[in-house]
Amino acid sequence: MVKSGEKCKAMTMFRGHSFRSLDPKGRLMLPPEFREIAALSKAGPRLMLTNFDGCVVGYTLPEWEKIEEDFNRANTMVKGLRNFQRFFISGAVEVPLDKQGRILIPPHLREYAHLAKEVAVAGVGRKVEIWDRETFEARRKQMEETFDEDMAALAEKGFEVRL
Repeated sequence: MVKSGEKCKAMTMFRGHSFRSLDPKGRLMLPPEFREIAALSKAGPRLMLTNFDGCVVGYTLPEWEKIEEDFNRANTMVKGLRNFQRFFISGAVEVPLDKQGRILIPPHLREYAHLAKEVAVAGVGRKVEIWDRETFEARRKQMEETFDEDMAALAEKGFEVRL
């Protein structure tokens, strides 16, 4: 039996990936399970999008508010942190889902992530990532090739994953 808190947490985790197409205006239809998560916001179905790691990342509004709180508590005397905050926060835009479950990815984010037509939409826990499809597939292949080394390095740093 799932407790209500566990069910709520499970519902807000983005998982899996699918391949989609952007329309000529830069709109993307989210997978149905991602639309359900975005609709949990009290402000209505929407995501916060920004640039990160070569892709567009999307967060629910409650998750985005936690990120902003973390930045507000951070030491702004650290230049690298200021630069990252400037890049990450200034690239952010709130996007509503339309009635068809689409989001409009702004031109500056499409340009940053090199999004043209074919994209991969990947659920990665607290966030959704939107990648150029070829870049996504290349990154997955690279991860497959270095999987054992990467897992060993994480284990050496004390990171544990229950698989």
